[in-house]
Amino acid sequence: MIIDVRTPIEWETGYLPGAKFIEWQEIGEKIANVTTNKDETIYVYCRSGNRSGKAKEILDQLGYSSVFNAGGVTEAQAFIDSSEAAEH
Repeated sequence: MIIDVRTPIEWETGYLPGAKFIEWQEIGEKIANVTTNKDETIYVYCRSGNRSGKAKEILDQLGYSSVFNAGGVTEAQAFIDSSEAAEH
């Protein structure tokens, strides 16, 4: 699962294919709307990697065990692609 934690305005400028949108400040309240599987692999990204780092910390505290900060939107796709390739 890929979650974009940027602002709505940033989301509207474009996002990664298949990404879900949850602003980082709301991730704790809204993550259950997209997954309740705490072992599911989740990639979070933002513009630079800062907000996605905060979102990862929140998800970690909620017990999600496989959350990755994919960084900024420009590097996130490459990070996700390389992570998925390593799994296979």
